[in-house]
Amino acid sequence: MKPNILVIMSDQFRHDAVECNGNPVIKTLNMNALAASGVNFSHSFTPNPVCVPARISFTTGCYAHKAAAGEKGNKGVIQPGFPKLGEELVKRGYETYSVGKLHYLPYRKPGEPRTVHGLQHVELAESGRILGKYDKLGQLEGVEDYHDYLKTVGWGGYTRGHGLGNNDIYPASSPIPEEHYVDSWVANGAISYMKKHVQEQPDKPFFMWASFPKPHSVYDPPRPYDALYDPREMPDPVGDIGMIRERGLDLLYSEHINYIWDLLSPEAKKVIKAYYYGLISLQDKLIGNMLRFLDEQGLRDNTIVIFTSDHGDLMGDFGLYFKRCFYNGSVKVPLMISWPGHIPAGTTSDELVGLEDLMPTLMSLIGEPLEQAVDGKDLSPVLLEQKPVREYYVSQSETSGMKMSYMITNKTWRYMYHVYGGVEELYNEVEDPQELHNLAHSTDSGVQDLKEQMRVELLKWIISNEDHNMLEHGDLLRVEKLEDLPLPKRHYLFGRRFY
Repeated sequence: MKPNILVIMSDQFRHDAVECNGNPVIKTLNMNALAASGVNFSHSFTPNPVCVPARISFTTGCYAHKAAAGEKGNKGVIQPGFPKLGEELVKRGYETYSVGKLHYLPYRKPGEPRTVHGLQHVELAESGRILGKYDKLGQLEGVEDYHDYLKTVGWGGYTRGHGLGNNDIYPASSPIPEEHYVDSWVANGAISYMKKHVQEQPDKPFFMWASFPKPHSVYDPPRPYDALYDPREMPDPVGDIGMIRERGLDLLYSEHINYIWDLLSPEAKKVIKAYYYGLISLQDKLIGNMLRFLDEQGLRDNTIVIFTSDHGDLMGDFGLYFKRCFYNGSVKVPLMISWPGHIPAGTTSDELVGLEDLMPTLMSLIGEPLEQAVDGKDLSPVLLEQKPVREYYVSQSETSGMKMSYMITNKTWRYMYHVYGGVEELYNEVEDPQELHNLAHSTDSGVQDLKEQMRVELLKWIISNEDHNMLEHGDLLRVEKLEDLPLPKRHYLFGRRFY
């Protein structure tokens, strides 16, 4: 029988928020054990540091500017003609399940089958987002299963019992007890589905996507995870807001700056990190529960297990929160792949990899590679033989509008290009891993030659991947006026959007 597949995905989980990835404060015993049982990647990235396009790239194996429709690739619609992970696995004899946050369309309407792009059994938790229509991402009566579940256990209407919105930065303990908290609901639902599958279809392989909505803001761990870490012991963030201004990026991130910087005290920022770590430690416990289930059922050796995230969280680095940029806190994500007896255990790989690689990799590992070409790389050579698959890794942020940007890295150097203003950044990732010193304007001729080489490689990538929005007269697009930015057009005033 083909191997089962368990993909565990977090939301807004930065690479360095795992103990085995070098974090001296957080405790993640189960993640450590998972990493030790297979390959743990030190240079794993998101192809787009925004929830929706990142998840579409994971699902299709293709870059967001191709596969994701709509404004900035953030509408949640997958373009027709692209392969989908669920559909490809169903063709290969799998029963497919998903519990938690998908964050792409179509949503089912009440009473319709729980299927989405080949995922045959779907239970949704869309982070309690704003009520919307069936053709827009949002929380809907009879559609978001977690919202309906809370009603059955006496917590109806308390998805945000603390009164804060999904993208609010503030820390606030959740009034919902641990056993009913959204991430607990995801893990428990995944275990229930897997248990039912093993009982009813023991000879058929399953695919389970357990997708945690956390530790995405709002940072609201349930008790006792709101008291697990002492805020006074939290490490300080990297850099400060002055560096963003010096780099000419203050207008690009003005929404973050105006929304956050003047409103949060130093003490609040410490509490935020403590609560963020608390959410991660809860996830660590839940991951342990899922792995324990596989062990108890005798399934572990025939199950490929992947843990990753759609993107990271800046956590106050450079005075910023959320994501949408290419600093390590935002663009690097944890990635662990385990399959006992097949993938060598105890391996740390420094190969350049990303979420778009997971779909073709899974197809290869189960012995039935994709027939349709995708952008992602098959990581089997890395996992099984420790062979490289690429020299450069590229990530993009937004496919139109003010924050159109690209990053290219070769592990030693990282070059970033921002369309608005043509702002460039260049960092030596070995000597300056915290990205404190922008060398883009260095007077050293060797550094300038290196920057030009990285720029040329990025341009070659953009041309070969047909991202026409980023090109002008065969070179990288540069825009000095907001009104000249590619569609969708919006009205801007002092960096704020007005619709």
